[in-house]
Amino acid sequence: MGGCNRCLKLKMDEYLTPAGAGEAEVIEKRSKFIARVTPVGSESEAKEEIARVRAQYHDARHNCWCFIIRGGPERYSDDGEPQGTAGLPMLEVFRRGGVFDVCCVVTRYFGGILLGPGGLSRAYSEAAKLALADAGVAEMRLWECLEIPCPYNYLERVKKELDGFGGMVEDIEYGENVIVKAVLPAGGSEGFNKRLADISAGAVLGVVIGEKFAGS
Repeated sequence: MGGCNRCLKLKMDEYLTPAGAGEAEVIEKRSKFIARVTPVGSESEAKEEIARVRAQYHDARHNCWCFIIRGGPERYSDDGEPQGTAGLPMLEVFRRGGVFDVCCVVTRYFGGILLGPGGLSRAYSEAAKLALADAGVAEMRLWECLEIPCPYNYLERVKKELDGFGGMVEDIEYGENVIVKAVLPAGGSEGFNKRLADISAGAVLGVVIGEKFAGS
């Protein structure tokens, strides 16, 4: 299955997700399709979003949906539309775009004119595309989480070296010494620690305590 050029350039430790919530509306032969795209972190969050939209548009004939959780399930529903004409075309929008941790619900108010399988598929996928465009996409990157104990006189140097390696300070604990809590792009801790050892004669080293995905 093909993907967009931007997705093919992403590494295994990066992925795309909606930057926020997005909405769009498509009118096709008097049928109104209202799409909403939302970032979600789990299947339960996706189900909550689907239930919320269903409650909001309880008078609509169809509330079709799909979601993809990175490292988890992907699901879709045609919600009474002919099989394969709604949920799956919507899901393919996100599959092709390499977008994860996303939920999309498209509500249809029937306009009295049958669209046929092809027309339905086009309308549902177009609504999903427009809602994703409205939301925008964000690149998520894998970061290593570090704790860096250091004397006070090394604090500014540690911060400078973190910046040079593309890292960020998340918190600083002050006590007898300083503990800098920071993140570095995945794989960067080895070179960073080598640099710290060089400038401190081995007195300052970071300890990797975990990893997480966050915006780059």
